Order: sequence, then C-alpha cells, then structure tokens
Amino acid sequence: MTHLYQRGAQVRLNPSFTRRNAAIGSYEVLQQLPSTADGEHQYRIKSISEQYERVAKESDLEGA
Repeated sequence: MTHLYQRGAQVRLNPSFTRRNAAIGSYEVLQQLPSTADGEHQYRIKSISEQYERVAKESDLEGA
C-alpha cells in the first residue's frame, strides 16, 4: 500500500487528533516515514506556526 500524501502536500490534523498544543491550521508533509507495526503510514510534518517538526500517523491527517 502506498502513502496517501506526498512530500510537499498540505495537510491538517483531523479533529480527533488528541495531542495537546498542536498548532491549528495546515502542515507541510516533509517526509514519508516507514509504517508502524500495525501497518499504518507515518509522516514527518511541519507547521509554519511551530519551530519543530511532528510525526503523525496517516489516520491523524486530512487533506488541507
């Protein structure tokens, strides 16, 4: 199975995302990461509102 989002894509964290202090708005996909043990794709993402990058599972994201 291939990743849904490509490098450079704009995504948002979906409303069910439970991590605190996540910036609201869009994030850029910086890198596709290997799948988790349960087979879910992961991504390295970055918001212009934050100084650091995040790792998110595909199920935590939606297209912007």
